[in-house]
Amino acid sequence: MQSDADKYEIESHPWEPWLPRDAKVLFMGTFPPGSHRWSMDFYYPNPTNDFWRIMGLLFLGDAQTLYIPEEKRFDLGLIKDLTLRHGIAMSDTVKKARRLRGNASDKFLEVIEGNDPADLLAAIPLCTDVATTGEKAASVIAAITGTEAPAMGHYVVWTMPGGRCVRIWRLPSTSRAYPLRLEAKAGYYRKMLEIAGLL
Repeated sequence: MQSDADKYEIESHPWEPWLPRDAKVLFMGTFPPGSHRWSMDFYYPNPTNDFWRIMGLLFLGDAQTLYIPEEKRFDLGLIKDLTLRHGIAMSDTVKKARRLRGNASDKFLEVIEGNDPADLLAAIPLCTDVATTGEKAASVIAAITGTEAPAMGHYVVWTMPGGRCVRIWRLPSTSRAYPLRLEAKAGYYRKMLEIAGLL
């Protein structure tokens, strides 16, 4: 007999990890929204998600500088330039998933296959900090690494096979469904980026 979960297709993550060789921070969300919500072919593509507004505010002093309002999309060229200039890598914690309600909510996302950060960190040897964006992302990485999910705005130290140590942070979700002002969310991101040496 078919279960409720089996009614929904398994989706694979649409993008390769973005791993600039000299990256010092790896941001890991959960899983992208459906393609109908994308304004670009890259991480955090939904124009109502505030991740790139937070990056614009912290690195460029303007929350809207990476957004093109008349076209309702982010400027992918400026975004990639920012990540390369400041040493930011991007990936997600989930490789394969089912959306049990057909939407982007983490609450109703069934993780089929996680994304081991050790595989990503092998390609970015200077990276010292993994920043999970949201509770679900933090719990997925905690399960993979065998660490505790940290409290909001805090980190745990993960000793990888081979002895390399990295900090794993839990930061607030940048989705507007998470009820916290953009400036307040940005404060958590600022603290992490300062400790990582990017600000």
